[in-house]
Amino acid sequence: METRTGFLISQVKQVQSRIFQRLLTESGVDEFNGPQGRILYVLWQEDGIPIARLVQQTGLAKSTLTAMLVRMEESGLITRENSSADKRQVIICLTDTAKGLQDKYEQVSEEMNRLFYRGMTQEDADILDGLLERILANLQELL
Repeated sequence: METRTGFLISQVKQVQSRIFQRLLTESGVDEFNGPQGRILYVLWQEDGIPIARLVQQTGLAKSTLTAMLVRMEESGLITRENSSADKRQVIICLTDTAKGLQDKYEQVSEEMNRLFYRGMTQEDADILDGLLERILANLQELL
């Protein structure tokens, strides 16, 4: 079965990233970019987690994540601390600055969702979500 799914997913991701960044800028959020927002989103759900879990939750390569964390620490968004239980483990924590940006990020995310599903019925949206979840599960089995 030959389809254009991979190409389409890649195109959606590229266009979505540009629009999301524009929406962040229009909302007055200049403290972080879209990819850093993925990291912050995970930390807003559970603050104070090891880098290994952040790699798992964001899907970013450890080297990419590490470079982004350096920039985010320099920007005052996160801190890195050694774990009290295991000194080799680094724990990533949000600063008060980053915590204060969560509401704006969520507003931009809600706007992206409206744009994603514009013109679709709820049934269409549910089918799309289900298919994407299946693709993700298929790929995660290979990790």
